[in-house]
Amino acid sequence: MIKNYIVPNAKNWKGRVSSNTLYLHEVVKCLPIDDFKNNSSDKNIVLLGYSSDDGVKRNQGRIGASMSPDAIRMQLGKMPNHLSPNVRLFDLGDLTSPDGDVEAIQKQLIQAVDLIKCQNGFPIILGGGHDLAYGHFNGLLKQLPDDKTIGIINFDAHFDLRPNDQGNNSGTPFYQIAEDQKAAGTSFRYFALGIRADANTKDLYEFAEANQAFYLQCEYFNISFLEHVQLRLMQFIEDVDYLYTTIDLDGFSSAYAPGVSAASPMGFSPDIVLECLKLILESGKLSGVDVVELNPNFDVDDQTAKLAASLIHYVIHHL
Repeated sequence: MIKNYIVPNAKNWKGRVSSNTLYLHEVVKCLPIDDFKNNSSDKNIVLLGYSSDDGVKRNQGRIGASMSPDAIRMQLGKMPNHLSPNVRLFDLGDLTSPDGDVEAIQKQLIQAVDLIKCQNGFPIILGGGHDLAYGHFNGLLKQLPDDKTIGIINFDAHFDLRPNDQGNNSGTPFYQIAEDQKAAGTSFRYFALGIRADANTKDLYEFAEANQAFYLQCEYFNISFLEHVQLRLMQFIEDVDYLYTTIDLDGFSSAYAPGVSAASPMGFSPDIVLECLKLILESGKLSGVDVVELNPNFDVDDQTAKLAASLIHYVIHHL
């Protein structure tokens, strides 16, 4: 039994009504997480909300990301359905952190992702603070065979490699993973795309270098350098057996994503991210995806929520 859990609300799924399931709100199945069972050979895509911004608050970001899962659902439901008949889309509701306990909700997410993977579901986590990455990664890790490796691909302006000596937060998840991997004697396989010098201190670069993390600066993460980006990404993908991909919306320029926890006009654009997602999906190695740091309090015409929904729409139709 997962604690601090809210069952899905079908009212979050609305849109045009058709006679032959032309829209996603007409095919999504809302189901309590404990009732999710894979009793068929269908492909199961599973949405789960991480309704918490306590990690963002600890990291001195703008509050509001806890409302993001429903904001994404409301935009995704309106979008056209091109899924094959053998693909089932589920909404399993939200995890919450009513007491501001980031460590507890991270553990709950580990449990939830493990449950989803046990039932052969493909998890897409709707965030919420980027602290969810620690729970998502470790949930995937629990289902990983001992002789297999998993790499992290993070689309982000920030390394999120801050030490967690003051508690876990939205800036610490990959530091936590790096330290866990070091303790276990395994390699830290991490590739951050879109890193900005104006968003990361020199000690974060030093930690990344010391832990052999890969990264690509934002000035080279654009469509003009597509071949270089593809080459770097393919090299990383080839060296691992599975992939965990996390998309931090504050990595995008605020021209595309004004409603985030830490907005900046200096970020990347959707076109280069879609090109990268194409390579990731074609690899057949993708094990889980999340979209994080949407903040509806600062969104403009639901632009950022629509961006998040469009990215998820692309992923579910190209798995």
